[in-house]
Amino acid sequence: MAGSLWKGRFLTLFDYKTEKYIVAKNKRVGVLYRLIQLSIIGYLIGWVFIKKKGYQETDEAVQSSVITKVKGVSVTNSTESGPLVWGPEDYVIPPQGEAVLFIITNFLETPNQKLGYCAESSKVLDGLCRGDEDCEEGKLVVAGHGVMSGRCLLRDENSTGTCEIYGWCPIERKFKPQHPLLKNAENFTIYIKNFIHFSKFNFSKSNIRETTDESYLKQCQYDEQRLPYCPIFRLGDITRRAGHNFQDMATFGGSIGVTIEWDCDLDKGYSHCHPRYHFTRLDISVSDKAIATGFNFRHTRYFKNAAGESYRSLFKVYGVRFNIMVHGKAGKFSIIPTAINIGSGLALMGAGAFFCDMVLLYLIKKSDDYRHRKFEGLETKKAASEDTNMATLEKDDLTC
Repeated sequence: MAGSLWKGRFLTLFDYKTEKYIVAKNKRVGVLYRLIQLSIIGYLIGWVFIKKKGYQETDEAVQSSVITKVKGVSVTNSTESGPLVWGPEDYVIPPQGEAVLFIITNFLETPNQKLGYCAESSKVLDGLCRGDEDCEEGKLVVAGHGVMSGRCLLRDENSTGTCEIYGWCPIERKFKPQHPLLKNAENFTIYIKNFIHFSKFNFSKSNIRETTDESYLKQCQYDEQRLPYCPIFRLGDITRRAGHNFQDMATFGGSIGVTIEWDCDLDKGYSHCHPRYHFTRLDISVSDKAIATGFNFRHTRYFKNAAGESYRSLFKVYGVRFNIMVHGKAGKFSIIPTAINIGSGLALMGAGAFFCDMVLLYLIKKSDDYRHRKFEGLETKKAASEDTNMATLEKDDLTC
């Protein structure tokens, strides 16, 4: 008895189950099923194929090269330097142009520094002292400007002084700039030349208009509607597109992110691959703390006098740092992603039918009747023949 039971369970592994279609006269479930179907079809056509172009094979590994060049001249006249004419070779760092460049808009100069002895700045905490014992000879001043000589320079006996140091003297002047010295820097122009290549499709393009007119780049200036293929941008327009005023940024400096985005539909041809530019200020946060905004650094210029003594001028420069970033995606029709997305849509259609079946099987009042009609066991022809033979034998036995 037990053997036949296990045998029966084992043989059920080889049973084949086929679908049985039952027309359920339930309008609510019917309407629900059609709504699910329409939603899935709308999602498949509208989002997957039209919006996301699910019929295309894509390449997002864009290979890019960026070359920059800045043009413009400015004049400054400060007490320390006198009248100066600034060209791109003076205010652009690095001068050869890369994807990251810095344009000077303001500066503070400490001229004619010479190695010698002078007082440390009172704003350097490690350089403050009340006596010579606070200034250990030969000790480097943390975040300072030189090496302690061992002397404490006091204004009077009851005050706090600063240690004498050996370094470049006089030390850097400390004051806050009030306005940018290169006032017309917002009229400088930056030329951003970008080349891209999608290796999967062997497709290349640049952000420059293809023309034989040599005067085109000398006359044009970028306009999103009229001149999208003119890669020359006015600095004031860049900061305005980033949502800030250039003169406000020029005083203490800042950082601007320039994003070049390529979204190329290669099914439409070469002419439908266009660059789009986005400009964002990067050196501010939501809280916009004054201590964290701006951008500056220091550099020096060395020279010798007629006697051969070494001097230098120290510049603390403020300006706008540009980070040029390139992103891109190219797509082209391919049967593989098309088939995969169609298959996914058909699978979702099946999920809709499964959901409606669950409603009919467990949530309606006549679910037992629907379950009885949906699931039905069907015996094989061989089993039915054996049952017929058994009935015949039993009949013969009764006859005997």
